[in-house]
Amino acid sequence: MYSDTIEKGASMKVLFAAAEVAPFSKVGGLADVVGSLPKYLEKDVEIAIFTPLYGCVDKEKYNIKLVENSKLKINFGWSENIFSLYVAKLPGSKINVFFIENPKYFTCFDMVYPFNIDERYNHERFIAFSRAVLEYTQLLNFKPDVIHANDWHTGMLPVYLKTTYKDNEFFNNTKTVFSIHNLSHQGMFYDDVLDFAQIPKSEVMTSDGLELFGHVNWMRGGINYSNKVVAVSPTYAKEIQTPQGGHNIDCTLRENSYKLIGILNGIDTKEFNPKTDKTIAKNFDKKDPSGKAECKKALAKEFGLEYNENRPIIGMVSRLSDQKGFELFWGIDDELTSLEADIVILGTGDMWLEAHFDKLSRTSKNVRTHMKFSHKLANLIYAGSDMFLMPSKFEPCGLSQIISMRYGTLPIVRVTGGLEDTVVGYPLKKANGFKFWDYDSTNMLNGIKYAISVFKDKNEWKKLVKSAMGYDYSWKKSAEKYLELYSTLSE
Repeated sequence: MYSDTIEKGASMKVLFAAAEVAPFSKVGGLADVVGSLPKYLEKDVEIAIFTPLYGCVDKEKYNIKLVENSKLKINFGWSENIFSLYVAKLPGSKINVFFIENPKYFTCFDMVYPFNIDERYNHERFIAFSRAVLEYTQLLNFKPDVIHANDWHTGMLPVYLKTTYKDNEFFNNTKTVFSIHNLSHQGMFYDDVLDFAQIPKSEVMTSDGLELFGHVNWMRGGINYSNKVVAVSPTYAKEIQTPQGGHNIDCTLRENSYKLIGILNGIDTKEFNPKTDKTIAKNFDKKDPSGKAECKKALAKEFGLEYNENRPIIGMVSRLSDQKGFELFWGIDDELTSLEADIVILGTGDMWLEAHFDKLSRTSKNVRTHMKFSHKLANLIYAGSDMFLMPSKFEPCGLSQIISMRYGTLPIVRVTGGLEDTVVGYPLKKANGFKFWDYDSTNMLNGIKYAISVFKDKNEWKKLVKSAMGYDYSWKKSAEKYLELYSTLSE
């Protein structure tokens, strides 16, 4: 029934479970990580990826097929839910991606995280997904040495293995890794949701279990019940153990510091490659970056700006939110519009921020916005901008600053999380960008103005561009660390 679905060979088996996986479904960096890291592991590990089948997933485009005889019934509390399983290959690999279909929780939505849905129902969605993952891996006879769960949506997997499934012989030797991509989203709800999940309250509603302020907290559960915890950058691993960065569970992370490690995210260098990228105006590379000027011209035209090789374009591709530092723009319209630079912004987010930047776009000469997301436009900004601004309040890892460097665009970042780990600030040796420290508008503006002043020195700027494009932030080194981590657990 399922024997042809899983390929045999590698000695170690790793199961990834995530709410989103690029390119099938994507909201943020989580999707990029789960859609790219496994490619760098597959020669050493047999991998299966599980994710929900949302209504927005294009089955035809990605050749997603139904697994025969895969209908599955699971009881949750007083209700019975019916699931089906679909499968496709992760593009650019031989890795199986399994999509769990359920019309009540997933396929009825054309987005990964629907707006304005009942919070209990949202918890039921991912509880149901996690149970289905554990049931399907048994039906597929894919006995994982390691289950790699990601963020609170799959935080119940380590909990299940230590409670409801603790006597299940199939998972006797299975270890768990829990990745924290964003600690601010923790999955909290009333403890009656455990009745739906069929997890005994008496076993888990403790400080070393799931409980926080009398509620279930799936992020805390993932941390407490997993064998290893991974933060997506070394600096973020330190920050989340402090009251300032711990979002009320810093004590849990300090208690589990012995199993917490920070591993920097990478990018898929085949996808983000200015030499071969078909979405940009002209290809270029480190040896011959001349094509970047054509990309800048195309970017200026796209956003309705006058091209000027001596005037820098500052790009931003981001969710418009406080976390990303957009509140720092409030009250500094005059300073922004008088900068000796143009600013282009791509993204959506909080309504008040969208309205503010829409007004600036219509009334200023140098600020332009597109309130949407477009992969093609994003790559055009990476390739055509001179600088890339990330003034984040906190940033677990960040991929945009890495991508921008890949395209010879120098990041201007606030020192936090992965931004600290990836950007070497000018004028230090081997600099690849610019940094500012304090989280306020004045420091951000000073950082921008400093970068603009350096831009005027063409020879110095060319050296910086060459330096930035020379950094290797592929998954290669990080994948080796994950392999070491998995091997240690499976010994």
